[in-house]
Amino acid sequence: MYLQFLIISFIMEMVFAGNCRKFILGVEQNLEINVQQMIFEFLGGLGIFLYGIKQMGDGLQRSAGDKLRDLLDRFTTNPFMGVLTGIVVTGLIQSSSATTVIVVGLVSAGFMTLRQAIGVIMGANIGTTMTAFLIGIDLGEYALPILAFGTLLIFFFKNKKVQNTGQIFFGFGALFFGLELMSSGMSPLRELDTFHELTVTLSSNPILGVVVGTVFTVIVQSSSATIGVLQGLYGEGLVDLGAALPVLFGDNIGTTITAILASIGASVAARRAAATHVLFNLLGTTIFLLLIQPFTLFIGWLQTTLSLNPQMTIAFAHGAFNITNTIIQFPFIAVLAWIVTKIIPGDDVLFDFKPKHLDPVFIQRSASIALGQAKEEVVRMGQFAIMGLNETYNFLKSRNAKHADHAYQIEDAINNLDQKITDYLVTLSSRPLTDAESKEHSMLVNTIRDLERIGDHFENIIELVEYQQVNKVKLSIQAMDELEEIFNLTISTVEDAVKSLDNRDRVMAVNVLDKEEQIDKLERKLRKQHIARLNSGICTGQAGIVFADIVSNLERIGDHSVNIAQAVLGERD
Repeated sequence: MYLQFLIISFIMEMVFAGNCRKFILGVEQNLEINVQQMIFEFLGGLGIFLYGIKQMGDGLQRSAGDKLRDLLDRFTTNPFMGVLTGIVVTGLIQSSSATTVIVVGLVSAGFMTLRQAIGVIMGANIGTTMTAFLIGIDLGEYALPILAFGTLLIFFFKNKKVQNTGQIFFGFGALFFGLELMSSGMSPLRELDTFHELTVTLSSNPILGVVVGTVFTVIVQSSSATIGVLQGLYGEGLVDLGAALPVLFGDNIGTTITAILASIGASVAARRAAATHVLFNLLGTTIFLLLIQPFTLFIGWLQTTLSLNPQMTIAFAHGAFNITNTIIQFPFIAVLAWIVTKIIPGDDVLFDFKPKHLDPVFIQRSASIALGQAKEEVVRMGQFAIMGLNETYNFLKSRNAKHADHAYQIEDAINNLDQKITDYLVTLSSRPLTDAESKEHSMLVNTIRDLERIGDHFENIIELVEYQQVNKVKLSIQAMDELEEIFNLTISTVEDAVKSLDNRDRVMAVNVLDKEEQIDKLERKLRKQHIARLNSGICTGQAGIVFADIVSNLERIGDHSVNIAQAVLGERD
């Protein structure tokens, strides 16, 4: 608790020119309690609370698997659906920050537009109130049995689903146990006159309360934790409602720090999504500060009418703030998008990763046209594979993490197109096809698999280069020159394979077969030369492993290029 006192005192020093010293002296002189115990209980309780939230969120995410990301990708077709999806996803993983980070990643990769992202961010702010409502139930006396039950499921069952459920229960119990410890640490403060003076100060200066909530949430990086602390303070009678609500508003501003950190170095669209999160909460706080008196009266009326306990009162205030803020700002999503576009200029997305040609109407009307559309999308997938290889090669040469990030995004896009095109072709297979159309259908399915494997291989190479960086493995100048040679040959081979597929160019397809033979010969030659360097001590054993694995992945990429060329030639089995 002393840490929070120091934060508040620092702010008060700036605002009230010295009154904070009086406050600190009052704490030191008037406390007839064990200060060490108070501090330890508060900090320990806060740590357990944060760990509980993380464990519960991780357990929920593992239980849901990749469905959460897929949910955000598939069900955010418009801002309204984005709000609903944001509520559901955040309610499941109990973290608006985690949802916002996923959204920033999807926007950065081009899977989601800025307007869709704004809707999800609004929904995430509503979904995160679920934690406050859980705290409001006040299950503190059952915290230890819940912890024990979660531990039982984790350690005495080998089934992953059961263990994930155990992690959820463990985190749930830890959350309430941490709250109990924090409340125990804070309870002696109710006797302090200086603390009551602080409450009066915060009530009379709402802006100071907003700053306190913002700073504390930035430090802890969890609005759920700071709101949990606020619920504990209000429950112990240490702050009144007029002082608690501005701090709550500040908590919502402070939680945007996670999105800001996630957007650093990301695409323009990702930075805009993070800026929208900040702008949304700043505007909401401004509106509610102007309406602080009627809002305080409304929450007080709710508390009396519904007989809410103090913790649930703060939960209702949190929910009312975020729901009302979303209702007010939802009609202005286009305006918010325009504002952040002006603040952060530049191209919206680096790559447009969504399918462009997979119109389901063609499946019903003409199988031949649908196959042609699917082929166009497969060619786009091939272009992404080439882009990914080039980014991987640039990463190997420059060690610039930007190229690795781009390559990872492209690999995600390839996986996404793999799923979307395959689903399209599976639906198409239910229609009657001629023999020629069936062959074309099979060829496309096989080509998709080859392109997806090319993505996996260049991802392997990125991981090898990252391993080389982390472990400070040095490749000799000769080794780097040889990698450049085989990289250029492999990229050229994939380019020819995609061109042969696009144009049904048999001459180009034969050229791919010739180049793949060159890759095989070059691979054998490079392995021999590198062994010679190892024997002479020019390169280390670790360098040898990295070199050999990169060459091996490039050789396999050449094999998949041959598969595509053979499909064009009609020679693939």
